[in-house]
Amino acid sequence: MKNIRIALWAVLLGLTGLWLLADTLWPQPFHYFTFRSVAVQWTGVLAIGAMSVILVLAARPAWAERWLDGLDKSYRLHKWLGIAALAASVAHWWLALGTKWMVGWGWLVRPERGPRPKVTDPVQLWFNSQKGLADTLGEWAFYGGAALIVLALIKRFPYRWFAKTHTLLAVAYLALVYHSVIRTRFAYWAQPVGWVEAALMLAGSVAALMVLAGRVGAKRRVQATVQAADWLAPMQTLRMRLAVPPGWAGHAPGQFAFVSFSRAEGAHPYTIASAWDGQRREITFLVKALGDYTSRLHEWLRPGQRATLEGPYGCFTFEDGASAQIWVGAGIGITPFMARMEHLARLRNAGDAAGSAGDAGDAKGEQNIRLFYCAQQPDAAFTGELQALAARAGVTLHVIASQSEGRLTAQRLRERAPEWATASVWFCGPTAFGQALQRELTAAGLPAGRFHQELFEMR
Repeated sequence: MKNIRIALWAVLLGLTGLWLLADTLWPQPFHYFTFRSVAVQWTGVLAIGAMSVILVLAARPAWAERWLDGLDKSYRLHKWLGIAALAASVAHWWLALGTKWMVGWGWLVRPERGPRPKVTDPVQLWFNSQKGLADTLGEWAFYGGAALIVLALIKRFPYRWFAKTHTLLAVAYLALVYHSVIRTRFAYWAQPVGWVEAALMLAGSVAALMVLAGRVGAKRRVQATVQAADWLAPMQTLRMRLAVPPGWAGHAPGQFAFVSFSRAEGAHPYTIASAWDGQRREITFLVKALGDYTSRLHEWLRPGQRATLEGPYGCFTFEDGASAQIWVGAGIGITPFMARMEHLARLRNAGDAAGSAGDAGDAKGEQNIRLFYCAQQPDAAFTGELQALAARAGVTLHVIASQSEGRLTAQRLRERAPEWATASVWFCGPTAFGQALQRELTAAGLPAGRFHQELFEMR
C-alpha cells in the first residue's frame, strides 16, 4: 500500500509542481476570471496526466507490477487515479462551461478583454483553428468517460458489462488527448510540464490502442482445456482443473490468472490453487459462487471445453527472509495457501535440501509456518483435505469457524501464534477483514512492512 500512495501523490504533486514552474494559481490582477484562466489549465494537466497513467497501467506492464508489488496493487492505483482524474475533470468542466453558464444566468459579469497579441506562428494558428472541434470532442468525451468511471465504481454493475464498457474509456481518452493537445496553453509545450504531458499522452495513446486491439496480455495467453469440473455444493465452490500447453511457462504459488471461456463474458481473475508441475502441466482453480456468472459456471462447464488462460500475475509469492510465517486464508482466500502447501509438500517429499534460492529454508524445515483457515462454517470434507495437505507440507493448521467461534482477531491470532512478533503475516480474503487485522497487529507492534495482503479486487 505504501508504494501505491507514493505513486499516486508522485503523479498528482509531480504534475502540479511542473505546472507551477510554467504558471501560477495567483495571477495578477487576481479575480475570478484570471484565476479561472489558469485553473482550467492546471485541472486539465492533472486530468489528462492521471488518465494517461491509468491507460499505461491498464496495459499491465511488468515493471509496474514489480514496483507496486503485484497486479492487484496496480489495479488499486488504477482505481485511485481514476477517482482523482474524475475529480479533476469535473473541476475542469465546471470552470470551462460553468463559468459561461453563470455569465449567461447573470451571476457573473465578464470583464472587458484587452487587445490580444497577434499570432503569427503557423503552428499556433493551426492549433487555434482547431479549438472549436477540440472543445466539442472534449465535452462529449468527458460526459462519456465520467459515466463509465462512475459505472466502474458501482460494484453491483455486472462484471461482464463492466469489462465491456470499461474498454470504451480508451476511445474517450483518445478524444481527450486531442482536446488536451489543442487546448493546453501553447507556451507550455516549450517547458517541462509540456514535455512530460506529451510523453504521458504518447504512452497513454499507445496503451489505449493496445486495449482497443485486444493486445493487453496477449503474450501471456495460452489455450487450455478443462480436465475436470467438480461442484463442491456445501461450499458453493467450483473446483476446475485445466491442462495447459507448453506455452505456459509456469507460475509461483500465490499467483493468479485470467480465465475466459467465452468472448461474450470475457476473462475473470482467479487465484491458482495448485503448485506448478512441469511434467503434468495442470492448473487447479477454486471458484466461489459470488455473482451471476460464477454461480452458473458449474451448470455448463464440462471436461473438454476450451479456455483462454492469461498470466501468471501477482507478487503474493511468500518470498521473505522471516524465520516464521503466519498465513490467514478467509473463505475462498485459502487458494494461494493451498498452492504453497502443495509446493512445500513436494519439496519435503523430494528431500531436496537445496531447493531454489527462495525455498532452501522451506526444504530444510527452518521456517515455522502457521495457517489460519477462516470460514463461516467449514466443510468437513474440504477441511480434511486441508489437514492432510498441511501435514504433508509441515504447516500447522488452525480452523476458525466464525459462525460459532466469532471472527479471528489479532488478539486470538497472537494467543495461538506466540511467534507473531518475529513472523511475517500473509492474508488473503475480504479486504475489510484484512485491513482490520492489519490495524490490530500493527497497533500491537508488528511492523507494517511484514503484513502482506492480496487486494483481489479488479475494480
